[in-house]
Amino acid sequence: MKRRIIAVFLFVFVFSGCAGVAIHDNLKVPVGTVEGNQFTGIRYPFKVTTPPHWKMAMEFPEFLKGLGYDEPGPSDKEVTELYVFNPATQSSIQIDFTPASRKAKFSQEKMEGLVTAATGGFKQEFEEEHGKGIEVVVGPTEPVKLKGVQFAAKKFGTYTIKGVKREQGWIYGFTEPYQLFILYMVLEKEGSNDREDMKKILESFEIISKK
Repeated sequence: MKRRIIAVFLFVFVFSGCAGVAIHDNLKVPVGTVEGNQFTGIRYPFKVTTPPHWKMAMEFPEFLKGLGYDEPGPSDKEVTELYVFNPATQSSIQIDFTPASRKAKFSQEKMEGLVTAATGGFKQEFEEEHGKGIEVVVGPTEPVKLKGVQFAAKKFGTYTIKGVKREQGWIYGFTEPYQLFILYMVLEKEGSNDREDMKKILESFEIISKK
């Protein structure tokens, strides 16, 4: 499900007068390290902390296929750096980085426009996966504050499948010289505090200086 959302971001850049994104990922560099409940990136300079009952992985968790996400292939330009998830509820966050073109121009207005434009891709993939019989309520476009990130915005949709309400959202950001993609899904299961946990995880996200 993530591929079409991210493709919309890249498509809009190409056809809005900005240069396409130059990909220079060195996949030979390790993604990062996990110590306790904190991840520190090596390939890209960021860190994030999770509650103790959440997990972090640098390999695709198989359960995400059942939630409609595609496993990245070796030729994918956007390779997820980190998967963060609650194994009890399957709520999850996926964090991707790609280098941005030096010629591309970024602003908060552009971030908000791009996450809004990606709504069409989200709806199309959703209908392909679940059909047109499920009502999706699309939330407002919102600015997002992430430590060390110059511009970021969020969009999301909510729907119910098999009696479980889900919120599925996407965040697009820019911090020179990187683009940042965050996809998340909250499954509202009784007794869980995933929404608050996810808020704390995103608040802990931080771009760190390379020395």
